[in-house]
Parts: sequence; structure tokens; C-alpha cells
Amino acid sequence: MSTTTSHTPPESEGQSDGTAPGAGVRPARLIQNEATTEIPVHLLFRDGPDPVRVPLGPAVVGRRQDTGERPRPRPRPGRPVPVRRRPLPETDPELAERPARVLPGAAGLFAGACGLTGALVTTWWAGLLPPPAGRAFGLPAYSGTGLGLAHWAAYAGSGLLGAAGFGGLARGRTGRAWVLGLFGRYRGTVRRTGLLWVNPLLPRRRVDVRLRHWRSESMPAVDPDGMALRVVVLVVWRVRDTARALLGIDDHETYLRECVEAALARVPVEPAGGARGGTTAAGDALTRLVAEETAPVGVEVFSVQPVRVEYAPEVAAAVHRRRIAALDARQRASMLGSVVDSVEDTVTRLTTRGLVELDDYDRKVLVRDLTVAFCSGRGEPV
Repeated sequence: MSTTTSHTPPESEGQSDGTAPGAGVRPARLIQNEATTEIPVHLLFRDGPDPVRVPLGPAVVGRRQDTGERPRPRPRPGRPVPVRRRPLPETDPELAERPARVLPGAAGLFAGACGLTGALVTTWWAGLLPPPAGRAFGLPAYSGTGLGLAHWAAYAGSGLLGAAGFGGLARGRTGRAWVLGLFGRYRGTVRRTGLLWVNPLLPRRRVDVRLRHWRSESMPAVDPDGMALRVVVLVVWRVRDTARALLGIDDHETYLRECVEAALARVPVEPAGGARGGTTAAGDALTRLVAEETAPVGVEVFSVQPVRVEYAPEVAAAVHRRRIAALDARQRASMLGSVVDSVEDTVTRLTTRGLVELDDYDRKVLVRDLTVAFCSGRGEPV
């Protein structure tokens, strides 16, 4: 920060303040910063009864000399710094489901039939086909010269054609899909149904794309008060992206189970009938959290709902006693309120109708006796 000090002659200062020149007035010294803020130095140390007002301009924060970056503001004491959860990393952007190239099943049947026909014709050409078989297929009698190089080549071509035609036939089912790959590279997904022809050189991995549900085992959780629970959840899900579900992760079903267990560790689950939303609020929070965790791996989660919530065995007895005590306290409070209302109504009616004349002592005795009588009639100790 640059600091400049200017000396003003006494004559000019005296003229500006309306005093006579040479009256022994101090020279004004000014300090200027980068924001053109001027503070008279003599006003800061002035011994006078009048208050001194120092105009201040906006503070200027300079850049760091070593890095060229602005310094980060320090968090105010008493306010927690928000912590943002890092999102899950996306899988390979090129790894996304796309349809594979397949042909109708009729093309595979035609290619297989052509291969068989070629092998039959080659056998007849070599003279190895018996005359009855030739007449059955409508071939004229021909005496060949035996197998040669041309015959073997024809056999090889016919065999390859027949094997490719019949070997690539596949039946697509509703709710099932095939993930195709070659030499470790994703080639596409087949979701079509019916008789299809798929390249037999491409390895196939079958995946279930139907809407599925999974009922978990008893998993650990906590309630809003921190008490240990054992929760069983029902998860409704399906595979949305077959490429990411099968190739982007080792096992998507195991990953789904672990995500559910991790969500239960972070979301408090309240038993049914609670005042904070019960299992409905916990199910909504679990569904949202698990859906965010499984979306990058191609799994779509529709619902995660607790179906059975129980306290852990080590705290079940204590919680049961606490509930019984709370119910008993509410019942006693309700009973006492009704007894007090009945006693008040009885005493009021007796005094307003003039049936009895009571002083303070008699009123207290009557109230005590009526209270004992009403409590005894309700079967509760006083």
C-alpha cells in the first residue's frame, strides 16, 4: 500500500478554515491508500471536545504477491462451514447402451440351408453320393473322380456358411437382453424379441431388464434418537443401461445391496406411528439417496421402503420399558385431569345450589374425599 504525505502551508490552511494566517495551526497530513481513502492524521490525535468523523471508503483486498490469487475469506466463528458431498464419478462416457446390429432369424436359416446344400452338391460332385440318395434329392447319376483340392475348398466354404447361419440363431425374450462384445470392446445391446441372427463370433452376456424387487435381510440402522434398530427393506429396481451395469462395475446387484446398507447408516429410520413421519419419510429419503448412488452404474431405483423395523436385541427391553412408562404417564395424566374436572363440577354444583355451606377447611376436606372416591372408582391408586 502506497502512502503519500503532503504538507500544506499554514497560510492556506488558515484561509480554508476561516482563521487568521500564522495562528499556529498544525499542517494537515493525509494518508492515501489504493482506494483513494484519505484520513487526516491530525484528526486522529486531536484533543478537542468535538467528535471527529473519519470517512472510510471500501476496503481493497490486494492479490497475493507470490501466487497471484485472492486470499480466501476466513469463516466467521460460530457458523459451521457447509461440507459438500462429492458426487460419484461417472463411468466411461463412451460406455453407454446402444443397439447392436442383428439380422432377422430368416437370414440365419437361409445361410444354414445354403451351407447344407453346398455340402450335398460337393459330395455329389466328388461322386461320393449314393445313387438312391441322389435320386431322392433329384440329382442325376454322376461318377466323380474323387476328392480333390477344389472339393475340399467347397466343403470348407459350405461348412463355414452353415455353421455361421445356424450358430448365430438366437431367441430374444421379453424382459431379457444380450450385451455383445468382441476382444474386450463393447459392441452393443440386443433388446429385440423373436428369432434373431447374431454374429456367432461375438460373446453374449444375458441380463435381466425386467422390473425386479429385492427383500433385504435384517440390516443395522438407527432411529432419530440414536437407538439401534434392525430394518428389513424392500427395493424395487431395474437395469436401465445394460452396458454400464455389466461392464462399468463388477457386480451391479452387490453394489445395490451395499448402497442400501450405506444409506441406512446415514438416514435415521423412525418406527411406524412416529411423530416425525414414520417409515414413509425414511423411505422417501432412502429412495432418493440410493437412486443417486446407483444412477451412474445404469441401475434405476424406484422405491426403497422399510417393511419391518425392530429395535436391536440389546436395547429392545429398555425401549419397551420406556414406552410402557410413557403410556402409563399419559394415562395417569388423563385420569387425573378428568378427576379434577369431576371434583370441581361437584363442589361448584353443591355450593351454587345452596345445598351446603363450606368454609375453607370444609372445602379442602370435601375436595380430598371426592378425589379419593373418584380415583378409587377408576381403579387407580391415589
